[in-house]
Amino acid sequence: MDRLNQRKALAAAVNAARAAGKLMRANLRETKVVNFSTQHDIKLELDVRCQKLIERKLAAAFPKIALLGEEGEAGDADADFRWVVDPIDGTVNFTYGIPHACVSIALQARSPKSRSARVDRYETILGVVHDPFTDELWTAVRGQPARLNGRVIHVSRRQKLAETVVSMGFAKTRETLEMTLPHFNRLSRRVRKVRVMGAAALALAYVATGRFDAYIESGISLWDIAAGGLIVECAGGKFWCEPISGHHRYCMVASNGLIHRRLPIPR
Repeated sequence: MDRLNQRKALAAAVNAARAAGKLMRANLRETKVVNFSTQHDIKLELDVRCQKLIERKLAAAFPKIALLGEEGEAGDADADFRWVVDPIDGTVNFTYGIPHACVSIALQARSPKSRSARVDRYETILGVVHDPFTDELWTAVRGQPARLNGRVIHVSRRQKLAETVVSMGFAKTRETLEMTLPHFNRLSRRVRKVRVMGAAALALAYVATGRFDAYIESGISLWDIAAGGLIVECAGGKFWCEPISGHHRYCMVASNGLIHRRLPIPR
């Protein structure tokens, strides 16, 4: 994409994220309609509504670009370019009225040779994460600095593991829970604090901002990490992921880069 199109794509993603965030904010205290639930996950009618809203906004600006989202696909998700969308990341928090959830939108390009922030044979070239409850908007375009509400951000510079705050996620299955708990037990004895806050894209954005020093999860979905992974990299951090069994599922580690080798890989 040329520079003009990058600006247009970023503007479209920001517009779509803010529109969905406004809908989330208006419904935080309202009764939620649950479409589906399991022991560790909830799907809301509002998830679908937010994704449809995002889809309309993005299609108005780029009608030929496909969309791959948590709530389904629009167009050819294996095309050269695709939007990757999580309309409400942190749905369980949101359902319970906890204002820690966000919108995540990434633009990916097919790039089979790339290793940087590469997931599913695609490279993320643009990322937006919007927290409507704090009015914080993280943006990144590959090759440019990451920003929070327009200001350049950078990962933390902490090098001592004992001084770090590390976030972890437990995904949605019993298998990933059992896989991650031993790492949680070991890591909690080595770092200052472990945080489990329930919104992967926000955890990645917090790593990029220096609030967290690392984020670790296995069984995480592509739409949870596509935008945030790029934001971490553009903020000077390190983002690593590897596909595991399941549709668009990964294990991942993001960090400030200084402690990366001392962090567990949740396989």
